Amino acid sequence: MLITSLEKFSLMGASWVLYLLVALSMFSIGIMFERWIYFRSNSSKNVSGLADALLKFLKAGDRRGAENLLKNDKSLEAQVVLPVLGWLDGGPDSVSEALDASLMRKRPELERGLTWLGTLGNNAPFLGLFGTVIGVIQAFHMLGSSGAGGNQAAMGNVIVAISEALIATGVGLIVALPAVVGFNLTQKRVSTVENNIALIGKELLAFLKADAKLIAEFRALSEEPPVSESAADLVGRDEHVSATEQPEPT
Repeated sequence: MLITSLEKFSLMGASWVLYLLVALSMFSIGIMFERWIYFRSNSSKNVSGLADALLKFLKAGDRRGAENLLKNDKSLEAQVVLPVLGWLDGGPDSVSEALDASLMRKRPELERGLTWLGTLGNNAPFLGLFGTVIGVIQAFHMLGSSGAGGNQAAMGNVIVAISEALIATGVGLIVALPAVVGFNLTQKRVSTVENNIALIGKELLAFLKADAKLIAEFRALSEEPPVSESAADLVGRDEHVSATEQPEPT
């Protein structure tokens, strides 16, 4: 029963596999086009300049200016670093943790579509090969139905059917190649954004650590305040002075 059902399914031909591959190809092209627009509209032309300007505002103590700088910059790096400024008072450790959390929150948006491109790039050739196998099964079924002797026309039809079945493998490869290229390019772009964020984060943490060290040095160089006397000591000293200053009896 199962073999009969599978045979009927195989004799349906490989046309549906070709249509499925074409649909998947259009889907992958749509993902790649969306990713291209996304990164193009959220890219920074000068990440080093952004980091330098950010540190310039922070060194001047102008946190509001730093926030406005990041808000006006539409880059992905600025979008990740902006929430971190609220943790500056917590010191380098808090900023480091906040930067990691902000990047983790942004990563699903950065990697959107990568799973589909990777899956299609890896499995489209196998799907095309599956269509070829179905076509070959159909061709051999045609050959068996033509009789033991067969004829020249029947053999020609079988050869044509096999050649058409091989098209599915070629289409599968054609669909897989752009998907793999799109996956690699998108992954490279995501890695570039993450490296830029790490660059800004390293400079920000270096500034905070240097600032804390500078404050500690200033405190060490400043004069220590005089040691305050307790109230009891002051009262005792006043009583002693009063007793000493009393005139001697005549």
